[in-house]
Amino acid sequence: MTKKSLQPLTKGASKKRIILFKGISIILIPLLILFLIELFLRLFHYGNDYSLFIEYKGDKDYLVFNPDASKKFFTEQQIATKGNSEVFKKKKDNNTFRIFVLGESTTIGYPYFHNGSFHRWLQYRLTHTYPDKNFEIINLSLTAVNSYTVLSFAKEVVNYEPDAVLIYTGHNEYYGALGAASTQNLGSNPQVINFILSLRNLKLAQFIINLYEGIKNAFGSGGTKPGGDRMQLMVAKQEIPYYSDLYEKGITQFRDNMDEIMNLFSKQHIPLFVSNLVSNERDLKPFISFEPDSKSPEFKASLTSGIKAFADNNLKLAESCFKKADQLYSSSAICNYYLGQLAYKQNDFVKAKQYYLKAKDLDGLRFRAPEKFNEILTQLCSKYPDTKLVDTRAAFENNAAHQIIGDELTVDHVHPDLKGYAIISDTFYESIKKSKLFPETGENSITFKQLRAKMPENMVDSIAGVYRVLNLKKHWPYNDLHATDSIKIITYEEKLAYKLAFENIKWANIMDNLYTYYINNRQMLKARNVLENLALEYPTDADLYERIAMLSGELNDTENIIFNFKRSFDLAPSFNKAHYLFVNYLKIDKPADAIFYIDYAISNNSQGFNLSPIKTNTEQIIQLQKQYLKDTANVPVLLQIANSYAAMGNKDGALKYAAKALKPDPENKTALLLITQIKNTSNR
Repeated sequence: MTKKSLQPLTKGASKKRIILFKGISIILIPLLILFLIELFLRLFHYGNDYSLFIEYKGDKDYLVFNPDASKKFFTEQQIATKGNSEVFKKKKDNNTFRIFVLGESTTIGYPYFHNGSFHRWLQYRLTHTYPDKNFEIINLSLTAVNSYTVLSFAKEVVNYEPDAVLIYTGHNEYYGALGAASTQNLGSNPQVINFILSLRNLKLAQFIINLYEGIKNAFGSGGTKPGGDRMQLMVAKQEIPYYSDLYEKGITQFRDNMDEIMNLFSKQHIPLFVSNLVSNERDLKPFISFEPDSKSPEFKASLTSGIKAFADNNLKLAESCFKKADQLYSSSAICNYYLGQLAYKQNDFVKAKQYYLKAKDLDGLRFRAPEKFNEILTQLCSKYPDTKLVDTRAAFENNAAHQIIGDELTVDHVHPDLKGYAIISDTFYESIKKSKLFPETGENSITFKQLRAKMPENMVDSIAGVYRVLNLKKHWPYNDLHATDSIKIITYEEKLAYKLAFENIKWANIMDNLYTYYINNRQMLKARNVLENLALEYPTDADLYERIAMLSGELNDTENIIFNFKRSFDLAPSFNKAHYLFVNYLKIDKPADAIFYIDYAISNNSQGFNLSPIKTNTEQIIQLQKQYLKDTANVPVLLQIANSYAAMGNKDGALKYAAKALKPDPENKTALLLITQIKNTSNR
């Protein structure tokens, strides 16, 4: 082939290359420009960092929940909510069990927050049941969000070495941020919304969104304005009929997002505990009840007559009227609710529950998750082996009158009272325990009854919770204008609770004031409760545990002296703490536990004490106790232990073993003399 014959082919190939290069340039140059703009914006720290965690300002070795992380889910960021600030180590210790908690307002503990939340009840129980283990329980829940936020957070949580993840979510699926009927909406397709959420991490995307919001506000077409009631601010469409397109969109987004969440943790083999949902069934009328398009006058007349007859306790007439109304239109939420009330009064609790649940599902204002959500959770949990369904619903029913959940466990439409939050914690605890993530509990095991008795009571948080609920019911959708009339500010706790609920005073400042008040009035147990509340909020503060231990000393509570000094020592060891610990361990006759702290005190003896005799006596007691276990009637061994304790000035230990020696030998002169000497010394 000649050179001349090749020329047309070469020219043709060159044209194709030019077209290809032009095409690539058309694509790459804009991408390069966008990349440079993104780089420029990052260089000047434009916009928000939506990372789930940021470095804790108080200690660079710790991470904390990013307060800006929530802004990613709100189209109008001025109403974005904030969560807890619970720190955890960047590098997890070998002895640490790390739990992340994901969810919405119930999960964060509304209306009590802080130590009302179920995760704090769980934290208290775990730390006291397993005192030698460190628990990091990080609650990443937010009010006014739903499964979109939970999914987004879950995608980051997997990278932070969770030993378990707990989820309670579902009630905000329609009106929470990005919900199907929310003002903070990006559409209705879960895949599209999750893609847009991923783009929001880009500074360029934030710039475009902010530019759009600025133009919209400049021309007077701004959206939701802060300052109103948050529940109403979040609702774009109030009326969502049962099985309507909008209702089905909520079902779809919940199923798709929860499926992706469970699949994500399953692939990583991370134990996931997902609770089903509870709400007020018996004591809450439906917010919106639809009426039939046809036969409306006849239906309305029958319903009205039934309600009047029910109020007059004419149950026979009420039943006749309600059943007639139901025959005319079976999809009335309010009619089904009154049929439930009627059945309840007639002691037909099975039928009453059926009517109550149907009324809830027919309620056009969807602040309570439909029953379909619990069905979805049951189905999905059975699909993934590392996911366990936590049956909170059954636990609430077992604690409710006739197994129908009402005001005795809830404060409004969906939020539990303090007993309810304790029940949620217990249900998660038992589910985790059943999964054998922890060893079998021994002498430190806490029953649910003991938990409720021991959990440090905080009157201010409890009262503030009541105030918040009363304020909530004053506004839409309750619209009870007299709800707050019952608020009376008399006690000091009520004054502080009012400030906490309505004046935006920081919780930590309120707790400091409450502690000072109790100390000044010599109410030591209540003062200690406040410190224990603070320790649950700030579990890495060694000073708090030391203060609790010292107050426990004034209360002669050896168990809490040891527990809290040990917590403080583990965080910040010192000679004084070690000294308190070995003295109290010896006091309760646990020399094997004392020896570690004796050794530490000897190695770090800043006071110049001669601790060698104490160590010698303690080691001797440990050996003698081993002999005693082989022969519990060995009086000489018992007397040796008693004398060793007496030599250390441990009167309790000496008396204990001298008394034991007298059981097989009541006339033992050595034991009797030792007891007399100790009592005489004590009386001086």
